[in-house]
Amino acid sequence: MGRRGGFTLLEVLVALAILSVAVVTMIQLFGQGLRLLKVSGDYQQAVLLADQKAREVETVHEETETGPPGEIFQWERRVTVMPVPEELSVSGLAPVRLYRVTVQVRWGGRSVEVATLRTAREPLPQ
Repeated sequence: MGRRGGFTLLEVLVALAILSVAVVTMIQLFGQGLRLLKVSGDYQQAVLLADQKAREVETVHEETETGPPGEIFQWERRVTVMPVPEELSVSGLAPVRLYRVTVQVRWGGRSVEVATLRTAREPLPQ
């Protein structure tokens, strides 16, 4: 009897093994992509919150403020006085104070920090 065209059982098993390894790898890659998408979304939310809290400072004076407990994103805002070099001072005008505003946002073992500088004039002595 002549040999008919077709696949042997061994060839089919090898093809299924290769296909199953490829499918499992693709599923793991898609899962990792979804995890990275979630993490990047969390970072984006944290940076937006930190930027918002840094911009909310209206009256500039030294302080430390924290967000309400129990939320997913915990934040802490610190305002500190920075020294202004003499070369940058203008005589005859009210002295300028330089403040550093730092906002740190923490969530799930991760954190992000945003910092900026603000200026404010001190009132002239009467």
